Amino acid sequence: MSQVTVWGVHMGAHVGERPIDGGYVAIGWDALGDIRKIAPTRDAFKEAIAKAYPDIKAGAVPGTAGTLYKFTHEFKVGDFVIYPSKSDRMINIGRVKGQFTYAEGDADEYPYRQAVEWLGHYPRNEFSQAALHEIGSIITLFQVKRNVSEFLNKIGQGALSEMESCDVSDQADASDDVADDDLAIADAASLAETSARDFVIKAIMTNLTGHQFEDFIAHLMECMGYTARVTPKSGDGGVDVIAHMDPLGFQPPIVKVQCKRTTGQTSRPDVDQLLGTLGDGEYGLFINLGSYARGAVELERNRAKLRLINGEQLVDMIFEHYAQLSPRYRSMIPLKRIFVPDLGQG
Repeated sequence: MSQVTVWGVHMGAHVGERPIDGGYVAIGWDALGDIRKIAPTRDAFKEAIAKAYPDIKAGAVPGTAGTLYKFTHEFKVGDFVIYPSKSDRMINIGRVKGQFTYAEGDADEYPYRQAVEWLGHYPRNEFSQAALHEIGSIITLFQVKRNVSEFLNKIGQGALSEMESCDVSDQADASDDVADDDLAIADAASLAETSARDFVIKAIMTNLTGHQFEDFIAHLMECMGYTARVTPKSGDGGVDVIAHMDPLGFQPPIVKVQCKRTTGQTSRPDVDQLLGTLGDGEYGLFINLGSYARGAVELERNRAKLRLINGEQLVDMIFEHYAQLSPRYRSMIPLKRIFVPDLGQG
């Protein structure tokens, strides 16, 4: 029977849309130089890592070597790739084209690249929580095994999910893929936070209509210390909420807010519409549950009176002011405070 392999790759939020525009996935460890020159064995990769990174913990060497070895030698033409983008909360699915390149001096510090043909880009809320859990690991490179059909169905390749899944990690010493204790703890903490963020976005999408989302944003701004009111449902000119710091709303600054209950990408023309409503002493705030197109982001950088809030930032605001939310909204988004290890301290 034919085999299908589905990889998951994580990259930092700082890469933005560059992997999508450039048609690639990438990983780091640039001090190794061109890893194609390392002998194609895991032991050789372990030796190279220990030499290039003398301060690395011994327990982290096997996992790092396994990641680099698999990315260099086990990615095959036709394999599928899932890249959960941190910058816009999109799940990007593609297929390996089989061209490994070494981008020496890459500004992203991810010099090792595999060429990918991107086949689809989907908001996280379109996937089950089980599927999101499987790709939520902080491990850089991993195999997707349990929810292959759900991901491949998205790109019209569901028939391939009936094939035997190829577990390439079984071809080598399984101990090479074992993470050290700190990584395992960090992974669990990251999964907990990511799951909470997914839950909040899904709760809003499920329980609030577009107009109710405007009411929620107005209430959230009041929790932040503003006086806010929702505009009439028609003739608002793209303004959904008006907020201000003085109780009567006469004194600047006055914030005009546009709310878009979407987990997709908001285009620049939508943001331009909000900017067109601003007068002297007024500021524009655009809030959505997804992300913004490059043109909209560039517009924000050049307009001091404009602020774009994406889904990740909105969830941060909800976390910060959750205790001040009304019982109605806290029952709609039931959350409990937990403590997880902060490995960045001490």
